[in-house]
Amino acid sequence: MTEQPTSFERPQPGVDPADARGALPRTPQPPQALPLQPRPDGAPRSAAPGAADEPARGAGANAPRAGEASPAAGYEHAQPVAAEPGAHRPRPAPEGIPAQPDPGGRSTGPAGAAGASGAVRSPGATGGTDRRGTSGPGGQERRSGQPLPSNRPLPMRRDGDRLRFVGAATRRIARGMDLDEIVMGLCRATVPTFSDAILVYLREPLPVGDERPVGPLVLRLRRTDRIPTERDTEIGFMPVPAPEQPAELSVVTNELCEVRPGSALGEVLRGVRPVFTDAPSARAALTELLGEDSELAVPDGQRAVLAPLRGRRRVIGAALFLRRPERLAFENDDLLVAAQLATHSALGIDKAMLYGREAYIADELQRTMLPETLPRPTGVRLASRYLPAAQTARVGGDWYDAIPLPGSRVALVVGDVMGHSMTSAAIMGQLRTTAQTLAGLDLPPQEVLHHLDEQAQRLGTDRMATCLYAVYDPVSHRITIANAGHPPPVLLHLGGRAEVLKVPPGAPIGVGGVDFEAVELDAPAGGTLLLYTDGLVESRLRDVWTGIEQLREKLAATARLTGPDHPPPLEALCDEVLDMLGPGDRDDDIALLAARFDGIAPSDVAYWFLDPEETAPGQARRLARRALARWGLEELTDSVELLVSEVVTNAVRYASRPVTLRLLRTDVLRCEVGDDVPQLPRLRQARATDEGGRGLYLVNRLARRWGATRLSTGKVVWFELHRG
Repeated sequence: MTEQPTSFERPQPGVDPADARGALPRTPQPPQALPLQPRPDGAPRSAAPGAADEPARGAGANAPRAGEASPAAGYEHAQPVAAEPGAHRPRPAPEGIPAQPDPGGRSTGPAGAAGASGAVRSPGATGGTDRRGTSGPGGQERRSGQPLPSNRPLPMRRDGDRLRFVGAATRRIARGMDLDEIVMGLCRATVPTFSDAILVYLREPLPVGDERPVGPLVLRLRRTDRIPTERDTEIGFMPVPAPEQPAELSVVTNELCEVRPGSALGEVLRGVRPVFTDAPSARAALTELLGEDSELAVPDGQRAVLAPLRGRRRVIGAALFLRRPERLAFENDDLLVAAQLATHSALGIDKAMLYGREAYIADELQRTMLPETLPRPTGVRLASRYLPAAQTARVGGDWYDAIPLPGSRVALVVGDVMGHSMTSAAIMGQLRTTAQTLAGLDLPPQEVLHHLDEQAQRLGTDRMATCLYAVYDPVSHRITIANAGHPPPVLLHLGGRAEVLKVPPGAPIGVGGVDFEAVELDAPAGGTLLLYTDGLVESRLRDVWTGIEQLREKLAATARLTGPDHPPPLEALCDEVLDMLGPGDRDDDIALLAARFDGIAPSDVAYWFLDPEETAPGQARRLARRALARWGLEELTDSVELLVSEVVTNAVRYASRPVTLRLLRTDVLRCEVGDDVPQLPRLRQARATDEGGRGLYLVNRLARRWGATRLSTGKVVWFELHRG
């Protein structure tokens, strides 16, 4: 690598700017007179006194011809000789990506800029534009004004323009996060600076990571971009009349292409390197890609480049760069530019697919960890919300749950595992599963937290979480709550008063050796209990108690909008609560569970104790018949008597303590029979010679739903019937 000179001396006459030797520091020479240069009108041009021609230095430099001016060779930072008005002086090329000429020959960018795809004719310059991008009088180089022989290497300025273009294009491609942004970045970066149109084909479907594609290689047109046919005129944008024949860079009709093994397109894709489409094999590959009946007319010559897109493991697509016939053709160095663009785009697409797969896995994991739908238990209505900490951290340890319990009760759970990683989500899933299992055993809330604490210690020493477990009984209108280091719940009364419930905080789950305490509180009908995680009330801008007070005020203000006799709708209430979050309040996940207590009126409940005797089934039928007559449900009498008789008979056969019978009238009729035997009944098909075993079969055929739940004191068998 040649070391750059430290001198500020301008290039010497006849020395190639690409030659490092032409810019070395020199010994100061006495000023010499400049040769006379003819004016445009033919008059001789005056020269500075004492100026003389300086011989060209450097290998391969040519001496200036007669009638051509050379820059003054003087001391460093010497000022150039002022030119007379009207004389043409070459302008230095701008330090930017050059624009390309339009079909009319006008420059679309700064005059004299030479791009990666060709040179632009400078206004006022006489002489042609050669294939190396030099223009001026007699084909002179723009900076020095000296002629450039055909055997001279390309100026360094052209290579610098290509490097600047590739750098700007790859930065634009790298800014994309998803597939569409990357493909659009490739199209916008290349049109119109590098090409007049681009077609991007991607594999269908795109493989992710190390996946092995199944099936043949199929390319689908993902995006196209081209210079619009409209031109900016004095009267605005005027559409160009549609040609009778298909024009170049028109719409492509073949959007799907299957690459056959051994075909011309398959060989080009296997070669990985970009190719010009003027070769017979590449032309056949282009026909296979676009289709024989495609409307796209590809220009002749080296005006089309087909670049395979290769990711980390395999080819995932192809990009086709096109130029109009009136524009300069691609050069060999442009193949390197196309290769860089294709490589960066393919790697970006690979990373976007991996990122999309990770986001999909995170979303699926979080979705399966949380309940898909909330149950509809008797006497309570539920609503929930979950918000991740950010789009880039979609998984976390916050969860909520609602678990139906025997006796029309429901368990309300909300918890928060520390962290926002996949590990936190996995631990949350294990704790949630454990809580559901413990709830099915109908353990008291403090016992559930105790077992959760033991489970967290088995998972690891640093597995800590907070949790609040509450059990609501709609018959007694009471709620039992136990807390493990979680923010306290807020109860919104029917009149609009919001109250922060006084619950012992307890220690977080995972500390170990801590006893949890449960409290029993009133749950009035029409009240709304709000369970939440600390992400709702705590952030970098406020502490947790300030956030709880703001939450209480928000609930009270929302309740005042609906009046003292009507509680606010649950869904709207959850939305209003989340609206209290400011721009800087999303530091953590948020889980929200709202429960509206409707309860069951005492007039809709019938409850009896039956001694475990042979007369208990008959007594149960009589009590059920009277309750149905009092409720006006005589049409259900036959079904209820039959099912109650079967269930009570099974309970009396094995029970040693009084059997409980309870009827609940809500939107359905529910019957519950409890005994002190922990074994659950199982439905089985009785044989023709069996004397029993058909009771549960009748229950399964006649009841809307039925089930059996084990309690700490025995079990409860229940069934439901439709009313009317």
